[in-house]
Amino acid sequence: MLSSFCSQRPILAPSVPKVRVLNRPTNSLLVTRNTRISGFNPKFSTHKWRISCFRHEECGPANPKLDNVEKFVPEEPEKSGLENPIEVQRDWKSTLREAADVVLKAIGSRWTVPWTAETILQVMLLWVVSFWFIGSWVIPFAAHVAGFNKESLTFRGQALFSLVTDVTEGLAGIAILHRCLSRFRPLTSDWFRFSLKGNWLFDVALGCFMFPLVNRLSQFNLSLLPILPSTPVTLSSVEQSIAARDPVAMALYAIVVSVCAPVWEEIVFRGFLLPSLTRYMPVWCAILVSSVAFALAHFNVQRMLPLIFLGVVMGLIFARSRNLLPSMLLHSLWNGFVFLDLMR
Repeated sequence: MLSSFCSQRPILAPSVPKVRVLNRPTNSLLVTRNTRISGFNPKFSTHKWRISCFRHEECGPANPKLDNVEKFVPEEPEKSGLENPIEVQRDWKSTLREAADVVLKAIGSRWTVPWTAETILQVMLLWVVSFWFIGSWVIPFAAHVAGFNKESLTFRGQALFSLVTDVTEGLAGIAILHRCLSRFRPLTSDWFRFSLKGNWLFDVALGCFMFPLVNRLSQFNLSLLPILPSTPVTLSSVEQSIAARDPVAMALYAIVVSVCAPVWEEIVFRGFLLPSLTRYMPVWCAILVSSVAFALAHFNVQRMLPLIFLGVVMGLIFARSRNLLPSMLLHSLWNGFVFLDLMR
């Protein structure tokens, strides 16, 4: 009676998490709670009984696979409460990479540079040589031929001498750039761009808030590399004109430091050198390297740190806007700030 009942009503495998198939010879039958003999086949009566567990579900012939296949589900290892150090390090690296991507996106992408390192070195070396040659030889020789001696000039004459020298050096630098880059024209629109458009005024205003920090760095630099006591302290022609309170001389010097110098220096260091370096290095690295070159070009060890920091600030503003006007304006404001500080 039991065998006929089981053969008419097949048993469905239960939904318990783990099922083990137990094989026993015919002379031994293991029956536990919630188990029932699923069937007896006289053909295999001398071999095995098959035991299935169930949970009050009725089964039918609709799913024959359950009658023939019973799998053992391996027990999953319990997860440790401690996180894997490799995963923690990977998460830290990914977070750092995401933060770097945000910063680099704010800085901007690389420029399309058609020339190689040879052209970069050529332009910079020619600019340095022309700067030195014009300021030390060409203008003094021209003044000597015209019958003037720089040391004998008045404050206004010295201020005019400085203005002529600075304008000549700037024009020579632009001529060098024009000549060396002529074979690469036309350049893309983000090279040597001057534009009033764009939201760069906020960047310039933010850069102005860096001026006190630049001043602190200048004092710190002096504490690291103080002026030697044996070095004679002399006043520059600008400081002498300010001390004399000559308005014409002060106006001429204001043009030199607040107009001429920012224009020429930004064209060379931010307009040419910084974008050119992005062919071989990331933008942030090009900003740093061009800032160091900018500081070295002033030939003043006592001002290295503030000039490097100032160059980085102006480089960031230029890289974000791809516009030379904001960095020129910030450079002009800084020089004007220093000039007014000397007038106090």
